[in-house]
Amino acid sequence: MSLEKCPECSKEPTEDELLAQFEEILDGYVGKPGGLIPALQTAQKLFGYLPKRVLQLISMKLDIPYSEVTGVVSFYSFFTTVPKGKYMVRVCLGTACYVRGGKDVLAALEKELEIGVGGTTSDGLFSLDVGRCFGACGLAPVIMVNDETHQRVKPEKVKEIIDFYRDIEMTIIKEKAG
Repeated sequence: MSLEKCPECSKEPTEDELLAQFEEILDGYVGKPGGLIPALQTAQKLFGYLPKRVLQLISMKLDIPYSEVTGVVSFYSFFTTVPKGKYMVRVCLGTACYVRGGKDVLAALEKELEIGVGGTTSDGLFSLDVGRCFGACGLAPVIMVNDETHQRVKPEKVKEIIDFYRDIEMTIIKEKAG
């Protein structure tokens, strides 16, 4: 017996499919006091960011003015209305990292990724941001890619780190194709 890959099984859901799924989840927050932030967190986890359509749906379903929903989103830095890359690259610019070359590492990342802080690469793979302290001062300068910490990063090593994640993506693409 041979196992054939199902093309539909590895297909990413469309935004409309995610919206329908979220609408069902959102029903669980209707009428519950304090449900706005958990609803926003759930939506962001599902979509990766908070599209306008989702904010409008939350406003309507929870019977909260749209301005209040967007006010909460803009107040908390955790929330974003801009799609983020699959890999969030964050550079620590806390005192120890800054003094030990964090600013130069950031410049190397901006050059390698061809984006600035807050940007996302055109292929949707990488987003770039900065942080003030990751709690790894003895390992400075530090960058994080999603939840993985890279320590004692030098500008010359940036390309190698980024290529590591690009290689992961190429492997995933080849596995899906083959």
